[in-house]
Amino acid sequence: MMNYQGKRVVVIGLGITGLSCIAFFLKRNVIPQVMDTRKYPPNLDKLPDNIEYCLGELNRQWLFKATLIVLSPGISLYHPLLIMAANLGIEIVGDIELFLREVTKPIIAITGTNGKSTVTKLVGEFVKGAGLRVGIGGNIGIPVLTLLDFDYQLYVLEISSFQLETIYTLHAAAATVLNISDEHVNRYPYGLHQYQKIKLKIYQSASLCIVNALDLLTFPRGKNNCFSRFVYFGVKYSNFYLDYYKKQIFLILHNKILLNCLDLKIVGYHNYLNILAALALVDFLSISHFVYWDVLRKFTGLPHRFELVHFKNGVRWINDSKSTNMASTRAALMSLSFDRGVIHLLLGGDAKSADFNSFKSYVQGDRIFLYCFGKDAKYLAKLRSDHVVITDTMEQALKIISIRACYGDVVLLSPGCSSLDQFENFEVRGERFTNLAKKFG
Repeated sequence: MMNYQGKRVVVIGLGITGLSCIAFFLKRNVIPQVMDTRKYPPNLDKLPDNIEYCLGELNRQWLFKATLIVLSPGISLYHPLLIMAANLGIEIVGDIELFLREVTKPIIAITGTNGKSTVTKLVGEFVKGAGLRVGIGGNIGIPVLTLLDFDYQLYVLEISSFQLETIYTLHAAAATVLNISDEHVNRYPYGLHQYQKIKLKIYQSASLCIVNALDLLTFPRGKNNCFSRFVYFGVKYSNFYLDYYKKQIFLILHNKILLNCLDLKIVGYHNYLNILAALALVDFLSISHFVYWDVLRKFTGLPHRFELVHFKNGVRWINDSKSTNMASTRAALMSLSFDRGVIHLLLGGDAKSADFNSFKSYVQGDRIFLYCFGKDAKYLAKLRSDHVVITDTMEQALKIISIRACYGDVVLLSPGCSSLDQFENFEVRGERFTNLAKKFG
């Protein structure tokens, strides 16, 4: 455990993460200074009266006098003032780094462009089913510092690339990068390579590196790689893979059938890979197969992630609002199976300067129609020359689809873009789609 007495601490960000950091220091009798680049941040009314704060900008004087800066993940580490502070030797960490310095129990760490929350939730359910007290947090919505108030035997952490930027002492019992695709390129000056390098930090000092054998970008790099600690999933020479027989898919664990995927409540190839990753992550715990069976047969996944929200007149309406990049949308399309009908695919939002050229081949043919809405609708509509509708809003697109959709069709919201141009977050976008599906369907 670290002693922060005498430290001049600055906390940047007044979201739930920032609040948890403030509470962490107050419990240790350290009063931090607080700043937020927003003029009207949330939670300002929750600050104790004795805490100084600065709003609308980063306070240069406070930063350069600090001995420790705690950065919320929404603030870029590449802000010019933060770069200057780092060059002056001022330590910059995030909330997860503070957490890591306090705990001694094993940690399972999960990152990746897509599927992080689903795998984190499933791993947590496996560990609970085994009878262990497990703390689940991080990017999944529960600030990790709040987990310190409880006596857990093991922690499962979902970690974003933004959080990995300010982590330095992670020694996970098992860690994985589920997949890597072109995401957050507007945050990283050097693009995909820089994003990949940050993701791969999760493997450093991990006892087990759980590697997606189907995605070469997830393989550890450099002299300090962990080849002797590799555990693969996704291909037949690994201990965790999918097998196919008479159009059925089976989960294979250590060369034995664990389950027929028809017995699962969640569907989709990408979700089956998520299950394999979760099984590989907890394998070192020697959990009973009976626990796996029980958990997997009950597991329904998470909202807004390839979720069947309405079925009427032979038309399936699927909410995949969590899809904020084209890799996720591609995974959703590849997971669909049907003998008749067409896919009405809703794309839209803020594309964040992503390159969609590699995605073009997935949305061609007569069995897929595109409905593009929001900020980058016209840009997205260039993915094909026909079967494209451009609207301002998702609701306008759904009104058109409701007239066109026939028996056997699939209406898929898998936008491939950020929701922030028109919605507060992807959850609000997904809820709106669900309500409209039930209204128009």
